[in-house]
Amino acid sequence: MDSSELYHVKQQFFLGAYGQLADLSLPDPNSPDYTHTLLFKARALIVLRRTQDALKLLTEAPTSVAVKATSSLARYVGASDVAAKESALEELRDLSLEIEGDDAEGDERDKSLVKVLAGTAFARDGEIEEALETLGTDTEDLEAVAVIVQIFISINRPDLAKRQFERAKRWAEDDLLLQLIESTIGLATGRDAYANSSSFYTEQLANPSLSSPHILTSRGVTRILRNEFQEAKSDLEESLEQQKSDPEAMAAYAVAGGLGAVKKSEVEELWSQILNGYPDYPMVRDVSQKADMFDQAVANFTVPPLASATAS
Repeated sequence: MDSSELYHVKQQFFLGAYGQLADLSLPDPNSPDYTHTLLFKARALIVLRRTQDALKLLTEAPTSVAVKATSSLARYVGASDVAAKESALEELRDLSLEIEGDDAEGDERDKSLVKVLAGTAFARDGEIEEALETLGTDTEDLEAVAVIVQIFISINRPDLAKRQFERAKRWAEDDLLLQLIESTIGLATGRDAYANSSSFYTEQLANPSLSSPHILTSRGVTRILRNEFQEAKSDLEESLEQQKSDPEAMAAYAVAGGLGAVKKSEVEELWSQILNGYPDYPMVRDVSQKADMFDQAVANFTVPPLASATAS
């Protein structure tokens, strides 16, 4: 069972308090919490795209399959070219195979983390089937279920996401991560007019020990969906104050702006920043694909000549 300190660290990670974890002081190296806390801190640094800081931190951890997988994920996220990304993915594939052997090193917790990190990288790379196979859709690791739910939502299969959640409720404790999974599905499906998601995010933001721009952004998105545009704008502005240039918050702010909460010129400037700074962000890719489809449709459409009046 986790200590109260490690439990708090884990909750901070799941709720997206990455900035707090990045600044976290590690426990004594002899503490049983040392490596697990270090891994959560390293993963937070990866989310913040401070991959070199994460790799430096990981050199201070005892060698394990979990540490190796976290290092590979850091190299994948920080890769500047396709070859470097593929090299990191191959490392994760090798580790995923390594933990299946009878003489594999590491305990079940380490092995589960390898699957979560590898599945996350494969999903980010568009290898959905490989990600799901690695994670295991019959898994009883709740963090793996959370990633699987995100994958199903990303491919517009909320029905499969809900099936995973209902399955997890049969064996998982009713903890914060399970509630977060439910809120994520509610946000994707609009169940109960987003009431459950809104209540969950508001409850977490009332926690004085938590500083999470991610939860602020989530509530902002919920408020957009509930047509509460000015309230959404307030949440998203606060989120960007806490974590500047976060593409998730920037994209949501641009949407709120497009719906009338922000001046048009400000929205256009922000969208330009997103396009230039985060060309691989899902919303940017989606809009770009739709723009290409529109241009192709226009190119295939022949405008008939204007009818001219004939003299009688």
